[in-house]
Amino acid sequence: TASQRRAAPPRGRRPLGSPRHMGRGSGSTELGMAVLPGRCPDCPGAERGVGDAPAVPQLDIAVDETDVLRGAMRLVRELRPHWEPARVKTKLFTDGITNKLVACYTDEAMADAVLVRVYGRRTELFVDRDTELRNFQVLHAHGCAPDLYCAFQNGLCYQFLPGIALGPDHVRDPHIFRLVAQEMARVHAIHANGSLPKPILWQKLHKYLTLVKMDLSPKVSNPSLQQDVPSLEMLEQELAWMKETLSQLGSPVVLCHNDLLCKNIIYDRTR
Repeated sequence: TASQRRAAPPRGRRPLGSPRHMGRGSGSTELGMAVLPGRCPDCPGAERGVGDAPAVPQLDIAVDETDVLRGAMRLVRELRPHWEPARVKTKLFTDGITNKLVACYTDEAMADAVLVRVYGRRTELFVDRDTELRNFQVLHAHGCAPDLYCAFQNGLCYQFLPGIALGPDHVRDPHIFRLVAQEMARVHAIHANGSLPKPILWQKLHKYLTLVKMDLSPKVSNPSLQQDVPSLEMLEQELAWMKETLSQLGSPVVLCHNDLLCKNIIYDRTR
């Protein structure tokens, strides 16, 4: 079994120009743990606890993917009942690949903005949403993610973090990529709350292969797919070889981001 990193995550002020790894529309992290983050006092609705962590408010609302702004405003009425609807502004972020993201705010500087993330259709086949929720709380407790306001049927609402979403040019900058590496190290150093962490890599890869098998019918002929992509049998053989080979390395099992696209890193020059 792989060993666990024991170093506590560094505390104190971040270096100037700190990135936050939990981007505005980032994907999930998959190693489930529970520690005590702060509670959001403004969030109404039914609550559900996760381990020892405070309960996350659960709103029985589903947002229509084709009408995200209307759904976001409905959520904001629940989360910020004191806001005058006529004064609420919205900003739709278009960088996301699988999720839709909209900010709702009344302050011109967006200091009070609530981010509404609507999950993409069928993404629950790939992402364990309960684990994502748990890990969001864990990351927030260690200063690596924004405050989580609530969950709803097909998404989350959380705090807006000012800054710019990184691009390829940013991550070539030695100053910025070193800051990103420092933040990743903070995440990797988070304790598993006394439990022995288990790798989810092989479980995930097997799940992906199962989904491919379900989606590909033998009766469907796709010459391009047959020419450019290895057969399922070959992929299964490669997966078995990787598991046997890599499991012998003794690499530590740690909490990882698992979706490190440039746009999932928010860079704040003022911090």
